[in-house]
Amino acid sequence: MDSNLKMRWTIPFAGFLLAFMGGFSYAWGSFVLPLVSAYNWTTSEATMPFTVFMVVFALVMFPAGKLQDIFGPRKVSAVGAVLFIVAYGLASFVARFPYPWWLITTYGVLGGIACGLTYSCVAPPARKWFPDKPGFAISSAVMGFGLAAVFAAPLKAEHVIPAFGIDGTLLIIGVATLIISLLASLLIKNPPSGWKPPALKANAVKSIKSVHEYTPQELVKSPIFWTSWVTFALVIAGGLMCIPILPAYGELIIKLSPIEAAGAIAVFASFNGFGRPIAGYLSDKFGVVLVMIVTYAIQSLTLLMFSVFAVNLPTLYISAALLGWGFAVTLALFPTLTASCFGAKNLGVNYGLLFTAFGVGALAPSIGAAIFDATGSYTPAFLTAGIMATIGLVLCVILKTKYKLA
Repeated sequence: MDSNLKMRWTIPFAGFLLAFMGGFSYAWGSFVLPLVSAYNWTTSEATMPFTVFMVVFALVMFPAGKLQDIFGPRKVSAVGAVLFIVAYGLASFVARFPYPWWLITTYGVLGGIACGLTYSCVAPPARKWFPDKPGFAISSAVMGFGLAAVFAAPLKAEHVIPAFGIDGTLLIIGVATLIISLLASLLIKNPPSGWKPPALKANAVKSIKSVHEYTPQELVKSPIFWTSWVTFALVIAGGLMCIPILPAYGELIIKLSPIEAAGAIAVFASFNGFGRPIAGYLSDKFGVVLVMIVTYAIQSLTLLMFSVFAVNLPTLYISAALLGWGFAVTLALFPTLTASCFGAKNLGVNYGLLFTAFGVGALAPSIGAAIFDATGSYTPAFLTAGIMATIGLVLCVILKTKYKLA
């Protein structure tokens, strides 16, 4: 048996590890109240480092993807791992520099760059090693980013922060991220030039077969790219607008206990994480765009009817699960769609360009908060997100009907 055929399964695992450590950023909410309490910051000030992290992360994916295409995933992910310990290490001095700008600069900017470097190395190698199972391979690798919050948030809030404080927790995360990410960088690599797995049946993969390897310059001239970019931005923004307000909605509107309301985030994160390989499997079987169309139809209905449907604990959790599934499909299948439409050779930089749409979505929580402040109601935020998802659904239908994408 071809040794490369056996060892290729280590590539999605290495990608999973890189994504998992980057995904610790999703659990920043555990730091918000301790920062407010310790340094008398406002909630907005305590949240800003996370917002900056996500925007920088999304914007860095483009140049990081280019570097990954040129130098390979091993070198780029190793640099990202080292930068992570620099970012977290400097952030751990927050007690000496108790100002929002310190965490914005260290955790937000440096950490966002580090995450962009490591995450840019997750999808491209998986796609190159698995042209026969592109959706499942990529989604299994990126699953780590979604699952991280499931484990990291309660670990930080219930054990690590009370025991070691804010600064100690940041340092511990930095050391763990360095070790695990460096291990992953040793495992991850591109396949040998010209290597391909044994041929499968022609209809085994229904993903789009690229007839041309697009350069970034060609990519930005493609209407398919811009339709995909707007779709990505809309569905991500709508989701990010609503996720942070789920606990508050549960407490204030449904009158749940804080623990019950917080459970909605755990449900969302679980479906977001574990749903990704399922989304990948379904895309390999039925086609990427078809899975997106069905998913965004469900997501649109969920968001538009949220205030009517989510009226008790079970229906709130069902709604959170459906929103988590929408996130899983979006973040698992857009790299697969990019490779299917534009080729795998420049997937790092091409998906990095598409991923800039995530940076737009990262601004959505602030927009959602502003909508609530202006109206005093959560319903307008859910309706706005529902309209975004509906437009994304229409654009996916266009991708399937006008551009004949599977």
